[in-house]
Amino acid sequence: MNAAREVEVVVVGAGQAGLAGAYHLRRTGFEPDRDFVVLDRSPAPGGAWQFRWRSLTYGKVHGMHALPGMELTDADPARPSAEVIGAYFDRYERAFGLRVRRPVEVRAVRAGEDGRLLVETPDGVWSARALINATGTWDRPFWPRLPGQETFRGRQLHTAGYAGPEEFAGLRVVVVGGGASGTQHLLELAPYAAATTWVTRRPPVFREGPFDQEAGRAAVALVEDRVRRGLPPRSVVSVTGLPLDGAVRQGLADGVLDRRPMFDRITPDGVEWDDGRRVDADVILWATGFRAALGHLAPLRLREPGGGIRVEGTRAVADPRVHLVGYGPSASTVGANRAGRAAVRDIGRLLAGDQPAAA
Repeated sequence: MNAAREVEVVVVGAGQAGLAGAYHLRRTGFEPDRDFVVLDRSPAPGGAWQFRWRSLTYGKVHGMHALPGMELTDADPARPSAEVIGAYFDRYERAFGLRVRRPVEVRAVRAGEDGRLLVETPDGVWSARALINATGTWDRPFWPRLPGQETFRGRQLHTAGYAGPEEFAGLRVVVVGGGASGTQHLLELAPYAAATTWVTRRPPVFREGPFDQEAGRAAVALVEDRVRRGLPPRSVVSVTGLPLDGAVRQGLADGVLDRRPMFDRITPDGVEWDDGRRVDADVILWATGFRAALGHLAPLRLREPGGGIRVEGTRAVADPRVHLVGYGPSASTVGANRAGRAAVRDIGRLLAGDQPAAA
């Protein structure tokens, strides 16, 4: 393998968090390709948004916050969010000259010599003094495992593979998951499917009224406490609840959002509960969320016994050269913007020698 190419900072991922970090690096005086590089495994701009189903229009997106330095204006609410946000991210990358390299998969990050990090890709190795990790969760969908799952004769898919409601016409669909994706799937499927059943592990909590700054700070504090203790972050909905908008109210009134508790087993023809209830199904749609895609950081041994990475601000406590942006309390569009700025500020102190390079 050729000699490692040296930069000060490598940014891994070009979704909201990665672009925010790259923007603040550029604004602070770092030059793309000379001082930092952005590596993105996706084929095009747009982060995980580019993979969302076409029926998820921009008007259905909750809480999309603009990237720093450029507002998203005049977006057509009827246009697929994948197109709207993909085009916006593309304009953003070009406007600030971020020179994102794609598709580039980061396979591993290891400790190198002289306090540097080695970022391994199929195209070679980058050597950096600091890393902004912004790999999000889309590449790691979470599939629960239940008795009998392998015997099911119908189709099983995850939200990550959902393309829209039309393909489920005339089918009996069980949707598993109490988050925003689960409710969106149910509301879309109802006019097409022969029947839908909603199953969640916990009773859903619906939130009325605006999600104001005080509620936002309280939610962030709960997630922040978990990552500070080295525990895996919880989902956003588990902290904030589901917004009770007009479509959700109608779904509740129509019985589409009539939730059942989690079933106990899967059969060849559907799902069953221990109390004797059963539902026949052609499809099980797992809207069960995602986990942080951090496997490439395994060589650095950052994980705590609790299963997560202990983080102070954005900095990994076990290795202050590594910053996790879009992880835990910054796993929202507005949180990613703020975390990108904080990470760059911290990295500036590290490179200036104002803090130790290793824990």
